[in-house]
Amino acid sequence: MRNASNDQDEPAVGAQWRVLCLCEITNFAVMRRHLGRTRTDTLAADVAQQILSVCPEAHVVSAARALIEIGLACDRPEAAAGEIDRLRHVFQRPVEFDGELHQLQMQFGVAAAPADEGDAVRLIEAAELALEQARSESRVVMLDLSRADLAFDRLTLMRELPRAIAAGEMFLQYQPKVNVRRQEIASAEALVRWQHPERGLILPGDFISVAEEAGQIGALTLWTLHQVIADQKRLAADGQDLTLFINISGMLLADTGFVGEACEIVARSGAKLGFEITETAVIRDPESAIRHLQTFADIGVQLAIDDYGAGLSSLAYLKQLPAKELKIDKMFVLQLTSSNRDPLIVRSTIDLAHALEMEVTAEGVETPSALALLSVMGCDMVQGFLISRPLDFEAFRKYLAEDPYRTSVGSVQSSFVRPESFWKRA
Repeated sequence: MRNASNDQDEPAVGAQWRVLCLCEITNFAVMRRHLGRTRTDTLAADVAQQILSVCPEAHVVSAARALIEIGLACDRPEAAAGEIDRLRHVFQRPVEFDGELHQLQMQFGVAAAPADEGDAVRLIEAAELALEQARSESRVVMLDLSRADLAFDRLTLMRELPRAIAAGEMFLQYQPKVNVRRQEIASAEALVRWQHPERGLILPGDFISVAEEAGQIGALTLWTLHQVIADQKRLAADGQDLTLFINISGMLLADTGFVGEACEIVARSGAKLGFEITETAVIRDPESAIRHLQTFADIGVQLAIDDYGAGLSSLAYLKQLPAKELKIDKMFVLQLTSSNRDPLIVRSTIDLAHALEMEVTAEGVETPSALALLSVMGCDMVQGFLISRPLDFEAFRKYLAEDPYRTSVGSVQSSFVRPESFWKRA
């Protein structure tokens, strides 16, 4: 869904800020009981239409069954904050559906960034974290990415990280990967988050590199490994036979001590696990990396090459890796249906991976049209907001436990298209 505007293909003139708001219907399950499953399949689209009637200059997308995305471009963040506050007040009143009044419960997570920053992924991640914080605090949360206090002092974070790991401030979210042909969830990627007691949610981009610099990436990864093993066993008890993947830093692939400890933990657990590693991680020290990756493969760990194409791709190393999965970086997938070159790159990558007997996962799948094109190209698995945003473990369990059509690729009815016209003046 997009607002009908004669200039929708042109960026907003004079806009200095981009604002992304994620609006979640938190009582969606209750609404489904009242309205029925078929009717609630279009609930987000109806709510998006009502949002558009209140904010006609916004670009509104029904992003999932309970999630609406609102894009604004404005001169200052306060203008967008005013629009969101107006929406909040509108939805505090009952809304009419099919002649009956129903009370929607809404949460708003907002992120704002200077228009010239250009890092769309960071803005999306910030909006997700703002929504997560909004759920826990029951209020509208807005993150201004230009503020110095969001770019946390790295030395302070280095000092606090060991305490944060020990104090249980880290937590995991899971994003599923769906097999296109079987139309079922095949695995999921574990993503680590930091809930700071004073600063709130800290973006992964702000603490992963800090963990590497501080020499804490090994401890953080081992904590993640233990937590994923515990979660995988709980899923197995639920009847969900999924492989859970964690990301492994390139620094650790050259660390013989870490590799030995990780292998011992995995072998003792018997859990179905996978490791995702980047190309640059291998290129740093290819001899050690390939040897240690083979050690992981020998004990049954599934290996995936992450963010393929984003770094310095090397076919010489690619053919030596014992990986069974190759993940195409989202930078190629996001523009798949609006670029002439990206489809060629994606198709050739899929063919190359299949020739090397690897399955292919496309990251950043956000629209049905991209999914359809990837299916025609022979892509094996997809991951992205079209399927699901990253979910806390309990929410992920509920996601898996819902009706089968929820996990069917063919049943996903969401769109996260973000052309330049998405950003309209508030």
